[in-house]
This record gives sequence, structure tokens and C-alpha cells, in this order.
Amino acid sequence: MKSLLKSSPAARASAAAPGVARGGSTVVLGAALLGFFLIALDALIVTVALPDIGRSLGGGMSGLQWMVDGYTLIFAALMLSAGALSDRIGARQAYGGGLVLFALASAACGLAPSLGVLVAARLVQGAAAAVMMPASLALVRQGFPDQAKRAQAIALWTVGGAVAVAAGPVLGGALTATVGWRWIFFVNLPAGLLALALLARVPASPRLPARLDVVGQATAVVAMGALTYGVIEGGDKGFGRPLVVASLVVAAAAAAAFLTAQARGARPMLPLPLFRSRVVAVSLAVGFMLNAAYYGGVFLFSLYLQQERGLSALHAGLMFIPMTALVAVVNLASAKLAALFGPRVPMVAGQLVTAAGLLALLGVGTHTQVWTVAALMVPVGLGGALTVPALTAMLLDAVPADRAGTASAVLNTARQVGGAIAVAAFGALLAGANTFLAGMRWSMLLAAAGLVLTAGATLTLPRKGRRDGEV
Repeated sequence: MKSLLKSSPAARASAAAPGVARGGSTVVLGAALLGFFLIALDALIVTVALPDIGRSLGGGMSGLQWMVDGYTLIFAALMLSAGALSDRIGARQAYGGGLVLFALASAACGLAPSLGVLVAARLVQGAAAAVMMPASLALVRQGFPDQAKRAQAIALWTVGGAVAVAAGPVLGGALTATVGWRWIFFVNLPAGLLALALLARVPASPRLPARLDVVGQATAVVAMGALTYGVIEGGDKGFGRPLVVASLVVAAAAAAAFLTAQARGARPMLPLPLFRSRVVAVSLAVGFMLNAAYYGGVFLFSLYLQQERGLSALHAGLMFIPMTALVAVVNLASAKLAALFGPRVPMVAGQLVTAAGLLALLGVGTHTQVWTVAALMVPVGLGGALTVPALTAMLLDAVPADRAGTASAVLNTARQVGGAIAVAAFGALLAGANTFLAGMRWSMLLAAAGLVLTAGATLTLPRKGRRDGEV
């Protein structure tokens, strides 16, 4: 989450915006933090509820994958241009509109009569989250003109996301077991209303000139959506089906069109010269694989604990507590290690720890003690927590100051895409394997292999994250 600290032009420009909320800067921070909490929470709160949703609405594995990926996919696809939109209409106005849309989409999710309606509502949720994310941080900067106080406020803002990620599976399991899966969406409504009430006391933000890359945005959405569709439906119905093949061809064509638009456009959303830096390229690969391992792991083991082991949603959610309990502590340790030895040390160590955890989980079977499973999942969470702060610092050190916001946005897009592709690919492996455990083991083995490769690539980077190319 820390890599979102400089995620948009709106965040940088709003630092000089006039006005402070009636009641003080705490009101601004409260409104922004609540929204960020909801954004992060909804990425993972649904995972433990998947079996119950499937029993209630039907749809099979592919439908459940779309329910998870619909949110993450649109969130990732729109994130790069959401900052420019926030600039054009003002951070407060963008944030308020995003909050309203997010709340309405949450209500639609909770009331969904079918899985198709639920997936559509999740897509709208993801779009709203993409608008809210850069605007929420811009509001924090607007409300805290003093640099020292702003740094403290941003630290608290990131805590909101970290707590949400840790609480997502647990809260999802508790709500599903006690009042039903629909409440994992209804719980967003009181928090959203409170955030809107606080936002009403925040002065309007200035509107700033910003150009939207319409062609780049459209082709990015088509490329990501078609690729995800091809992987999910290919795993469910076979990769030789004409519609699956066509979707993969469309994904490739849209990706080519996106790259062409970014290379020739006057104001591209993704400046391709960034990728001349080996540090940037490797950092994006590492971020992709870390989220693939984490989001994919939560997806797999939410299903395993309930479908293979017969645990309730509540008990399955509790099994994720050891995995997430020490994330904040390890984040701090990562920063200290990076200061002492350079960012490569915690980055490589974190990736290898995550890979080791995934390999240890290959031995999990139908009779493994569930608390043993919970303990074996711990390295998957801690490895990511050890890597991400150092990864973010190395990336930002490798680019010029005026590209820091863009670089952060690209990193977070890569991470979200990693999570979405992992859910699609792991679901396809589950569907294509003879048994659930076989599909789960192949998924973990591939994720571990990917992390070993990116750890090796990390070792080739400069010790202190120096620039190795003009960007």
C-alpha cells in the first residue's frame, strides 16, 4: 500500500490547494481514511464468502472468479488515468462522486438476485474505487499544508489500507457465518455515509488542467478484460473454444494498440521511456508476482478450507489471522533493513520467504491440521510485507522526481493486475486438474517459481537503486 503515496498528479497538485475542513484537518483525514479502508477491504472481504455465494447464486468456478476479478480488474485498468480525472473536476468533488457510486454499487451487490448482476455491480465498485484512490490522498495533502504533519497523516492513511487488507478475510468470514454473505457488501454503507458526512465539511478543491488519454484508457481496459476472460473461460470450458481464442487475440491486439498509443501520444498515461530503466522493469515484475502470490493464495485457501476441509466461513476467516497479524511490524523492519543494507536485501529476502512458504504449502492435504495450514501461510504474508516498502523506495529512487507519481501508479497497477491474473489462472488450474489439491499445488508451484525468478532479477539491480537508464 505504501507505493500509493504519490499515485497521481492530483495528489501532487492538491498540496497547494486552499482551505481546511471545518472542524480541522482531522475531518479531512477521517474522510480520506474511511474511503481508503473500504477500497482495500473490498479487494479481499469477498474471498472467504465465495462458497456461500456460489451455493446461493450458482454460476460455478468461473462466475466466482469474475466476482473477485471484476473489482480488481477495473480498479487496475482505470487507476492510471483516475488522477487526471481528479485534477479536472477537483479532488473533493471526485472523491465524493466516487464514494456515492461505491456505496450504490455496494448496495447493488448486496441485493443482487443473480451472479451476473453481482459481477456487474462489482465492476462498478472497481471503477468507483479507481476514482476514489488518488482523490483520497489528494485530500490528505490539501488538509495538511505543513509537511511534517502531512507525513504523519499519510502514515495514518496507509495504516487504514493495511488494516483493511488484514481484516478482509476475517471480517468476511464473520459476516458470512453470522448474518449472511450479502452483509459483506452492506457493511460498506454506514462507513460510506460517515465518510460523506465528514466530506461535507471539507472545502471544494480547485479544478486543474489535465488531459485524459482516452485511446490509451480504452485499449487498456479491453486488453485486460479480454485477457482475463480468455484465462477464466479457457480454464472452465477449454482453451480451444472459438470464443476463448478470439478473446485472447483481442487482448493481444488491444495491447498492441495501447503500446502504439503510448508511444505516439502527446500526453500518454504510461510514458514508455520509464521502461528503459532496469530498476523500473524489475520492480514491476516483482510487484506483479507478489500480489499474484498473496491474492491468489487467499483465493485458493479460502476455497480449500471450506470445500476440502469443511470449515465454516467464520473459521476459515480466522485461519488468515496469523498470516496478516505481523504485517505492520515487518513493514517497519523492511525500512530499517533497507537503510542498513540497501533495498535489494529485504526485497530478495522477502521474495524468497514468500516462495519458501508456497513450497511448504505443497505438502498440505486433506488431513493436515488446519492450524498447521494457518502457520504455513504466515511466510506468504510476511514475505510480501518485507518486500513492498523496499521495492517502493528503490523504484522511486530510480526515476526523476517529476515521474514519481506516474511510477507509483504504474507499480500499483502492475500489482493489481498480478492479483487479478492469479485468480483467473489459479481458477483455471483448479478447473482443469483431476482434483482440487492437484490444481492448488500447481498454482503454488508456479507462483513460487515466478518469485524465484524475480528474486534472481532483483540481484542484478544496483545496490542502492541508482538509475541505470534515462527515464
